[in-house]
This record gives sequence, C-alpha cells and structure tokens, in this order.
Amino acid sequence: MSAVGIAVAQFTPGDDRVHNRDLVAGLIAVAAARGARLVVFPEYSSYFTDSLGPSFARNAEPLDGEFVRSLAATAREHGVFAIAGLVERTGIRDKFANTLVAVGPDGTTLAVYRKQHLYDAFGSTESDWVIPGDLALPEVFEVDGLRVGMQTCYDLRFPEVTRRLADAGADLVAVPAEWVRGPLKEQHWSTLLAARAIENTLYVAAADHTPPIGVGNSVIVDPMGVVLAGLGETAGVAVAEAWAERVADVRRRNPALKLRRYRVEPND
Repeated sequence: MSAVGIAVAQFTPGDDRVHNRDLVAGLIAVAAARGARLVVFPEYSSYFTDSLGPSFARNAEPLDGEFVRSLAATAREHGVFAIAGLVERTGIRDKFANTLVAVGPDGTTLAVYRKQHLYDAFGSTESDWVIPGDLALPEVFEVDGLRVGMQTCYDLRFPEVTRRLADAGADLVAVPAEWVRGPLKEQHWSTLLAARAIENTLYVAAADHTPPIGVGNSVIVDPMGVVLAGLGETAGVAVAEAWAERVADVRRRNPALKLRRYRVEPND
C-alpha cells in the first residue's frame, strides 16, 4: 500500500471571514504542492476572535455556507481531502456549534463532527456560547485506504473519544484545536497527543493556532508516538507520510486494542 501524504496547516484565524477563506486556500495549495492528500486545519478556522462572545453566532455559517463552499472548491482544485473548523449556525440566539467539516477531492462533504466536550476549564466557559455535539456514532472516511476520524481540542483530554474512533476503524485521528497557552499547557498538548496515538496504535494529526493565543506546535504523530513532522510558533504547513500498513504492523506487535477488558459507552 502506498504512502498517504498528511499535512497539518497552522495559522490563527481572525474576524475577517473572507481573509480566513483566502488563508485556508493558500495553505491547501502549499500542502498539495508538497505532496499532501489530507490537509488538517485548526478549530475555528472560519472565524475567531479573543475571546468568545456574541460575535461568533453573528458570524456563524451553515454547512453549505461560504466557508465550506470555498473549502470544497479549493480541495477539488488541488485534488486533496481537507478538514477544518467551522463556526456553525444553529438558529439559537448567541449560540453556535463548534464543528469540523471534512471534504473530499470531488468537493463533497464526507463527514461532520460537532465538539462534544466544551472547554469549561482553566478559567474558560465555552458552554456559554457553544452547543455541544450529540454523542453520535463516529463518522470515519477513507483517504487512499487510510481511515480517518475527527475530534476537537478539549476532546483530547478525554481518552474515550479517541478510543471510540479507534473502535470505529480509524487509522488516523485529526485533531483541529485552539489549544490556549498557559502554564504547562504546551506540555499537556504534546503529552496527550502522543498518548492518544500510542494507546490506540494510530496516527494523530493535530493542527493548532499560532501564538500568542494558541500554543502552536502542530504535529503528526505515528502509532508508536514518534513525531514525524511538526511546526513551532509560526504559520505554515508540515507534511509527513502515513501508511495503513504501519498501523497494522504496530497492532500486530502491540495488540492492546484486542487485549483490553473494558468498553467505552456514552455517559448520557
């Protein structure tokens, strides 16, 4: 089986939605030119400002809005798959959904994920503005034989989220994030990404905002916890190769998923 080029695209979206769409399109072009077949963007790629407030709902878009249409058109132009964070319209005053959208090289929407664990921690209260996603079965789609699942930022602190994706057949988990900086937060980010990859024997591709709000350090981690490619503090693209065969080989040597004696079930 041939290698699949995986890219993480790191930038900080702003409050200019047109500019955000242009930045995403430019980063897809760079990633595609470097051999990427899947490009993973951060959480809140369509719109962001510090801090959360009513402006997010005012700038929210539907799944068939301008941001997703632009993402799909650029993916089709460059023949790639792309995942990006959308501030999604809900119809509820001052409330929005923190949504991930995956599109394919034919421009179709392949999967949608709405953040399940809202960031009510470290002094933040995302739930004041965001409606949590339903505890639905994970949506997994294929990129050249590599099965891909999605989760968002604070979900990373809940290992059962990634485990459910592994159970759904994922070989790679995309983690768009706006991982806020703070004491030891960079260490938490890198440690949790490696842990989720190791304990589930799969790839993790995590894309964050650049500093000073995000920690940066977007990375692609392999099923043994090895960082294959990454970025520091600046905007840009990192690309690494992934193989479904690598996942299968690691799982033969370390059959932890088969040997476990507990299952994961929704809490409500």
